[in-house]
Amino acid sequence: MGKEQNPRRVADNEAFAKTKMLRTSPQKLNLVAALIRGKKVDKALADLTFSNKRISADVKKCLQSAIANAENNHGLDVDSLVVAEAWVGKNLVMKRGRPRARGRFGKIMKPFSEITIKVRQIEERA
Repeated sequence: MGKEQNPRRVADNEAFAKTKMLRTSPQKLNLVAALIRGKKVDKALADLTFSNKRISADVKKCLQSAIANAENNHGLDVDSLVVAEAWVGKNLVMKRGRPRARGRFGKIMKPFSEITIKVRQIEERA
């Protein structure tokens, strides 16, 4: 009866999560994303927990969401997950300003960004 199911956008051993409207520049967010690329998820969570970057808490929430998607929606084993990819994109930029000397106007850009984290289940080697 209802609608047909959408085809999966990732492979059978993968899951992903996306967070939009993060209040930081993509360049700063990419530094945190580079911190977790290619690592096992438990090590990546530990690195994000003890990172001094302000945005690392939001990246940790996105990673936890990707892990939960893998476990609950796709039936993957959490202990064998690695962060396969983590990529960053631009979102909107709020334009603000400040009066400056001699009648000029100083631009203040307040950028937003988004992050997508893809986790993949790997086979354990004996």
